[in-house]
Amino acid sequence: MKTTTIKKSEIQHDWWIADAQGQTLGRFASRIAQLLRGKHKPHFTPHMDMGDCVVVINAEKIRISGSKENSKAYFSHSGYPGGAKTTSYKQLLNTYPERVIENAVKGMLPHNRLGRQILSHLKVYSGSEHPHHAQQPKVVEFK
Repeated sequence: MKTTTIKKSEIQHDWWIADAQGQTLGRFASRIAQLLRGKHKPHFTPHMDMGDCVVVINAEKIRISGSKENSKAYFSHSGYPGGAKTTSYKQLLNTYPERVIENAVKGMLPHNRLGRQILSHLKVYSGSEHPHHAQQPKVVEFK
C-alpha cells in the first residue's frame, strides 16, 4: 500500500466568513483554528499550510463565559526591565476588539514559522463590513 502526499501546487485555499456575534470566545477560536490549519480537509498534512482563509466579522459582539469578563487579562513584556504590561479583557474589547479573537486563535495554532504563516490567513473586523467580497467567501455556521 502506498502513502500519497499532497503537493503544494495541489492545495486549494477557500475563503470562509464567520460571524462572531453571540459566540463563545474559546469554542469559536478553536473552530476557526481548525479551518485555518486545514484539519477539515481529507488530505491534511501537519507540516504544510493547507488551510483556508477566514474572515471574522462582528468581533466586538463575542461572548465570554463565567466571570472572566472582569478577571481575564492579557500580559505582554517589552523585554526591558520594568517593561511588563497587563491589559484587561474589557479594556481590550473596547479599544481593539479584533485582538481578542486574534490572540485566542494564535494560542491554538503551532508556535513556529508555520503557525505565523497560517495566522496571516485570518482577517478580523469589528463591524459587519469587510473588504473581501471579491473572494466570494462561503458562510460557515457554528452552533
